[in-house]
Amino acid sequence: MRPALDGHAGIPQEARLLFRGLSTLDDLQVDGLLQSSGRVIARGLPPPDDARAARLSTDRRIHLQSRVVISLKHSDPFRRSERWVQQWRQSLTPSGMILRRLLGRPEPLGVFQAELFQDFVWRDLFARTLPVEDHPVVTRSRFRVSRVPWNAMHLGGLITRRLGRTVYPRLDTRGYDVMIAETPYPGDVMAGTQMVVRYHDAIPLLMPHTITDKAFHQAAHYHALQRNVASGAWFACVSESTRRDLISIFPEVEPRAVTLHNMVSHHYHAQEDCSPERIHEIVRTRRNTGVKGVEPDPARWATRPLDYLLMVSTIEPRKNHATLLSAWEQLRVERYPDLKLIIVGGMGWDHGPIVKRFAPWLARGEVQFLEEVPAAELRLLYRHALATVCPSYGEGFDFSGVESMRCGGAVVASDIGVHRDVFQDAAEYFNTYSPQDLAAALVRVIDPADPLALHRREALIERGHAVSGQYVPDRVLPQWREFLLSLPRRPN
Repeated sequence: MRPALDGHAGIPQEARLLFRGLSTLDDLQVDGLLQSSGRVIARGLPPPDDARAARLSTDRRIHLQSRVVISLKHSDPFRRSERWVQQWRQSLTPSGMILRRLLGRPEPLGVFQAELFQDFVWRDLFARTLPVEDHPVVTRSRFRVSRVPWNAMHLGGLITRRLGRTVYPRLDTRGYDVMIAETPYPGDVMAGTQMVVRYHDAIPLLMPHTITDKAFHQAAHYHALQRNVASGAWFACVSESTRRDLISIFPEVEPRAVTLHNMVSHHYHAQEDCSPERIHEIVRTRRNTGVKGVEPDPARWATRPLDYLLMVSTIEPRKNHATLLSAWEQLRVERYPDLKLIIVGGMGWDHGPIVKRFAPWLARGEVQFLEEVPAAELRLLYRHALATVCPSYGEGFDFSGVESMRCGGAVVASDIGVHRDVFQDAAEYFNTYSPQDLAAALVRVIDPADPLALHRREALIERGHAVSGQYVPDRVLPQWREFLLSLPRRPN
């Protein structure tokens, strides 16, 4: 569940949706694993087979679990003592973890009882993706606690590798048939447990120039992945394109790699009563006010009707915002002087040059950066956009295109393998590196004076409804069930 502590990006969404979905299957018992990327968290309750668990009083049990909640939250920046304690713990964690593995001791997994802390579980882990109807499903689930930070596990492996023997911790997964890890996991499982790696993309290896903290991220991804492959893990890839990339790097894993697509949230659907008048309100209330140059309430956005292109993505180099901006500028000069552009997404790594490129248009109010847009409002943005543009250089799945299709929107996408696999014939494609080709593709879809463009847009919307239907939970969850129940059991 580590990614679920993060924001609205694709992997956090996938973690929430997958946990919720698997929890609804009658013949599976699903527990969540609480772990932080960089913080040493409290242990929680002793595991069920520990004699200490039965001796704990009610108040002590609540106290120990309450400490888990506190330890997962960021420290008060003004409490220097708390920061120092956390830094001290983080510095000692890799050495202690390595020593335990060398002594043959597994990393214990504490217990966290969600029903006592439903507000935390719902708002911090799930509410950003799931509708409130799912509250009972996820807040009554069971959770285990790994206090060792995910980054420390990676660091321990990288340090010991330089000393001649790569050492990753072994989690105490006794009693579990399967452990599903989001992304390559820097650790091992006990005999009797099968590791399944949810593999989103090979971008850290095939496009390392586009990632954050490049040296560490690339090395951590590769060596953890290499260990997972060698230890016999199975790989549930989010798209066929991702599966092909994985096999191109590790051909031996082909028999253990399957494609199980991401699920799109049931938040996203076409609705009849969605007035475009609300778009102006969404733009005003969800504007990213931390971006320099954004006007409080630009008059240009008060006009009716509002014609705009939409992009939903974290603002970082791999997403290719610059090509979209250049194409949009070309369209404004040549055909559509009133065309607006809405970008929905948080600030990612290396976003400074991208924001600088947009700055003149932000100052004029012709482009809007929005953040923290709830799904109900994003649904309206998808529905009323002339087109949702997915211009990325590389992806593992790309939620935004599928979400737009579910909401009755038209999609224009970069011509990369994963888009062809996931969007199929329900998108208009363009050369990833050509603003001119993107502008031409948009004209083929949004030109109101061209009957062919109107027909093309209607055809994309109709086809998009069918294609995106492949990724709803009712279609994907049976595939997960069949896959999990068919996994070979590892001997104890």
